[in-house]
Amino acid sequence: MGLTRQYLRYEPAALFGLVASARAGLAFVALRGERGRYVAVPACEHVFVWDTRKGEKVLILKGLKQQVSCLCPSPDGLHLAVGYEDGAIRVFNLLSGESTVTFNGHRAAVTALQYDHLGGRLVSGSKDTEVIVWDVINESGLYRLRGHKDVITQALFLKEKNLLVTCAKDTLVKWWDLDTQHCFKTLVGHRAEVWGMALLSEEKRLITGSGDSELRAWDLTYIQEVKDSDEPESKKSKGSSSPGAEENTEEDETLELDEHPEERIVKCSKVGSIMREGRDRVVTLGTDRMGKFLACHGTDAVLEVFSVLSEEEIQKKLEKKMKKARKKAKQNSEEEPEKSVELSLQEEIQRVTNVKASSKIKSFDLILSPKGELKMVLLLQNNVIELYSLDLSAQVPQAVRVSRITIGGHRSDVRTLAFSSDNIAILSAAAESVKIWNRSTLQCIRTMECEYALCSLFVPGDRQVIIGTKTGKLQLYDLASGSLIETLDAHDGAVWSIALSPDQHGFVTGGADKCVKFWEFELVKDESSVQKRLSMKHVRILQLDEDVLCVRYSPNQKLLAVSLLDCTVKVFYVDTLKFFLSLYGHKLPVLCMDICYDGTLIATGSADRNVKIWGLDFGDCHRSLFAHDDSVMYLQFVPKSHLFFTAGKDGKIKQWDADKFEHIQTLEGHHQEVWCLALSPNGDYVVSASHDKSLRLWERTREPLILEEEREMQREAEYEESVAKEEQPVVAGETQGETGLAGKKTIETIKAAERIMEAVELYREETAKLKEHNAICKAAGKEVPFPVNPILRAYGNITPSAYVLEVFKKVKSSELEESLLVLPFSYVPDLLRLFNEYIQLGSDVELLCRALLFLLKIHFGQITSNQMLVTVIENLKKTTISRVSEARDVLGFNMAGLQFLKREIEARDEVTFFADATERFEEKKRKRKKKEKMVLAVL
Repeated sequence: MGLTRQYLRYEPAALFGLVASARAGLAFVALRGERGRYVAVPACEHVFVWDTRKGEKVLILKGLKQQVSCLCPSPDGLHLAVGYEDGAIRVFNLLSGESTVTFNGHRAAVTALQYDHLGGRLVSGSKDTEVIVWDVINESGLYRLRGHKDVITQALFLKEKNLLVTCAKDTLVKWWDLDTQHCFKTLVGHRAEVWGMALLSEEKRLITGSGDSELRAWDLTYIQEVKDSDEPESKKSKGSSSPGAEENTEEDETLELDEHPEERIVKCSKVGSIMREGRDRVVTLGTDRMGKFLACHGTDAVLEVFSVLSEEEIQKKLEKKMKKARKKAKQNSEEEPEKSVELSLQEEIQRVTNVKASSKIKSFDLILSPKGELKMVLLLQNNVIELYSLDLSAQVPQAVRVSRITIGGHRSDVRTLAFSSDNIAILSAAAESVKIWNRSTLQCIRTMECEYALCSLFVPGDRQVIIGTKTGKLQLYDLASGSLIETLDAHDGAVWSIALSPDQHGFVTGGADKCVKFWEFELVKDESSVQKRLSMKHVRILQLDEDVLCVRYSPNQKLLAVSLLDCTVKVFYVDTLKFFLSLYGHKLPVLCMDICYDGTLIATGSADRNVKIWGLDFGDCHRSLFAHDDSVMYLQFVPKSHLFFTAGKDGKIKQWDADKFEHIQTLEGHHQEVWCLALSPNGDYVVSASHDKSLRLWERTREPLILEEEREMQREAEYEESVAKEEQPVVAGETQGETGLAGKKTIETIKAAERIMEAVELYREETAKLKEHNAICKAAGKEVPFPVNPILRAYGNITPSAYVLEVFKKVKSSELEESLLVLPFSYVPDLLRLFNEYIQLGSDVELLCRALLFLLKIHFGQITSNQMLVTVIENLKKTTISRVSEARDVLGFNMAGLQFLKREIEARDEVTFFADATERFEEKKRKRKKKEKMVLAVL
C-alpha cells in the first residue's frame, strides 16, 4: 500500500469582532449579585455576557453549531434559557457558564421563550407553529400544544391561573388551559400578524402589538363558572358572527371563538388602543419585571416608553377627577355628578418619553433600579449595545445614554483582511473604519476612520497600512499614531484589488476604471516635520478593455495576472506589460485568484461557483472544481505549498489540494456569506470575515487529517441528520389533535434506546448462563466458579438486573419518553419484570413509575392481551401503589418539617427585629434626657 499524503487539520481558535448578533433578543441578567449591570446577548452560536459599566465581556456561554435565535433569563437570575435555529433549547447556569439541561422538541428555530413566575416551567414557541411546555426541574417535556398556523411570536404564563397565552404571525392570540391542555379562547381582532404582547395591571390587561401603529388593549376578567343563563347568549353571539363577517366590521369590534363555551375561564374585551408614533409594525413589545413600564419599537431607531399606573394611582386620579367634576357641577349649579367618571386608556398608560438610538433597534430590555431609575439596554442593527438611563423623578424625564459597547467590532460588514509579516497583527476594514487586532489576545489595538474599504495590505515593516476604497482612493495610515498620513485619488472607480510586489518596493492596484496602476514606495520630506515619511508614487499604468476585479503578481515578479469583468484572466509580462496568456472558461467573472509559491499554478475562483486550476507555463486548465453552493468570494494559497483555501457566499471555507484536485476539509462556523479571508505568512492561521458581523480565527494543529476518515465522518453526520428528519413515531390510539408529546426523535434518543436494548439482551444472556451454571453445579454436586461478564466487572461486579437499572438512569430525563417510544415491544415484558423487582427494592421510584406508565400507555393493547404479563401487572400494581404512597409520606413529612423550621426562623427574626427597635428607642430616650439636662444646666 502506497503512503498517503498527510494533511494537518485546521481547528476553530476564536470568534471576535462581534459585539452582538441582531437575530435574537437581549436580556439583563443577575450576575455577582447585581441587576441592571450585566446583559446577555446572542453572538452567532454563543451567548456573550457584557458588563455595561466597564464595556468588557465577562462570560461566554458556548454553543455548538447552530445560531442563537432566542434568550430568556430565569426569574431567580441563576439560569439562562437559550433557543437555537435547529429547535434545541439549552439552559445555562450563569454561575458556572455550563449547560445543565438540553431540550429537543422543535423542528425549526425557537422564536419565543418564557419562564413561569417560579422558574419551574419553561414555554417555547417555534417557527414550526407549535408551543411546548417543559418541566425545568425534572428536565423533561410536559406536552406540545398545536393550533397556530404560523410562526409563534410570544408566549406568556399567567401567575395566578394555570393558563398560557400565545400569539403568532397567523394574526391570532390563543388562550390555553394547562390543566386540560386545550385552547379555550381565540382572539381574532387583529388585521395583521401579532408581533408581541404584554400583561399589565396584575394580569388584568393585555396589550398586543401588530403590523400597524396601534397597541391594542384588552381587559381581562377571570370567570370560574359560567351561569346557565349566560350560555344561550354566548351561543347566540357565536352563531351570529363569523370570521368572514368580521372583515366588514370596525377595528374596535372583536370576535371571540370559544371552542368550549361551558369551560370559559377568561373574558377578553377590547378597551381601546394606544397610538404609537412609529408608522410601521411592532418589532418588540415588553415590560419591566414589575409591569410598571411598557416599551416598544418598530423597524426604526426610536424606543417608545410608557408608564402604567398602579391601582392606588388610578384611585387617586379618579378621586381628583371626581373632585373637579363636583366643583364644576357646583359652579354650574347642576346636580351631583354621577359616578360615571372614568379614566381613559391614555390616562392609565401614559407616554413617558421616546429614546432615539444611534441606529435601528433590533431588541431591548428594561429594568427598574431600586433608586427609581429606569435602565434600558438596546441591541442595535450595527453591532452595538447601548445603555440608557431615565431619571423618573425629573419633571420632564429625558433618557441619557450611560454607556455604549462598540470597540469589539465594526459597524458594517468587513470587506478586507490582512495579516502582518510577523503573524501577530490582523487588519480588518469595513465601510467606516479600519481596525488592527492582536492575534493572540484578540483585542482591538487601533481603530481608524476610513472610507468604504475594499482591499488592504500591510506596508513592509508593518508600521503602515494601505486601504483601497470604493471611491477610488488609496489611504495610507500610520499605525503608531493611528492617523491618516496620505490620501491619493488612484482610480476613477472602485479600487477592487491591491497586491504587494514580491520585491516589496511597491504594489499594484486594479480598479473599476479599466486600469491597472503600478506604484512604488518612496520617502518624502514633510513640511511640518524634519523626518521623512513614507509616500506612494504612481509609476506605470496598464489600460484594459474591461473593469479589473483582481490582480496578482507571480512570486518571481515576471508575470502579472489580471481578472476582468468579461470572465477571463489575462496574464502580462511585468517588465514590458506585453500580453502573455488568456485564461478563459469561467461562465461568470473571476472574483478572486492566487498564484502558488513556485509560480507553476494559478487558481481562479468565480461567481459561477467553480474554482479552476491552471498551469502558468501554457495556460492549460488542469481541473475545474465545483467549490461552493454560491459565488466564490476569496481564494488564497497556503504559503510554501500547493494547498489553497476558498471562501464562498454559502458561508463555508474549504481547503483544497491543487496537485491531487481533492477537497481536504470544510471549516464550518459562519452563518452567512463569507466576504474575505487572509492566511498568515507562516500558514498557521486563517482569519475570515462574514456578513454575520463576526471575524473567526482558525489555527493549524499538529493533528494529521486522513481523507478517508474525514469522508466517513461526513457520511455519519449526514446519516444522523437524515434520522432527525424522519417521520416521528406514532403512539397507538393517539390522534393528531391539539396536544402531543413534547420530545422528538433524534440520534441521541435512538442511541439511548439501543443502549437499553443491549442491556436487556445482556441481562437475558447472563440469566440463561446463570441457570445453566446452577444446573451444572447441581449435577457436579459442588460449586463451580462462574465467569463474570467483563461489562458487569467494569461496573463493580453488579448483577445483570442492576446493570439494566444503571443504563436506565443514564438516559437523559428529556429523552426518556422518546427513547422508550422507539423501543421494540419484545423488550417490554423483560423491562416490566425488572421494574417490579426495582420498585420492590424502593430504588428510583419516581423515574421507574414515569417509564412504567409511559410503556403501559403506548403498549396498552399488547400488554393487556398478553396472558403471561397478567401476574406481572398485578404485582406491579401492588408494589407501585405502596412505594409511591411511602414516597409521598416522606415528602409530606419533609415539607411539614421545613415549614416548621421556616416559621421558627421567621419568629426569631421578628423577635430580634423588635429587640433592635426597642434598643434604638431606649438609646434615643437616653440621649434626649441627657440633652435636656445640659440645657437646664446652661439655663
